[in-house]
Amino acid sequence: MTTPTRRSTAAELIADFVSTGGSLTDRADLARFLREHRLATEGAIPITLADLDEAIALRDGIRAVLERGSDPDHEAIARGQRVLDGLRVTVRLQPVPDTGVQLAPAVVDEVRRGLARIAGAWASVLATGEWRHLRL
Repeated sequence: MTTPTRRSTAAELIADFVSTGGSLTDRADLARFLREHRLATEGAIPITLADLDEAIALRDGIRAVLERGSDPDHEAIARGQRVLDGLRVTVRLQPVPDTGVQLAPAVVDEVRRGLARIAGAWASVLATGEWRHLRL
């Protein structure tokens, strides 16, 4: 008998983010996702169409990496990488309890802070190798 392993908080966030599929189609959907995952505060979140485009590009890029097919969507990966390249994160000296996430948002904008937290979670699952076990 094998012992079931529990996904890390970071892996759960990534799995939820990439599985949004058709439920991330407008700014309200993005606001709902950010609130439900405590990536943004309650209340109004000013989300631009550019913010939504970035969130979708990031999601599609991560999904393309996780699909690990013989012919990955290189354009989706490149778009997702451009989003990651534009996010500002900082490394924490001490890990966040219960998450192990070492990267924290270094931005003020609410939406970009949420995307930076997703980026931190992605960095965590890459560092641990947990991304190899995520299924879409």
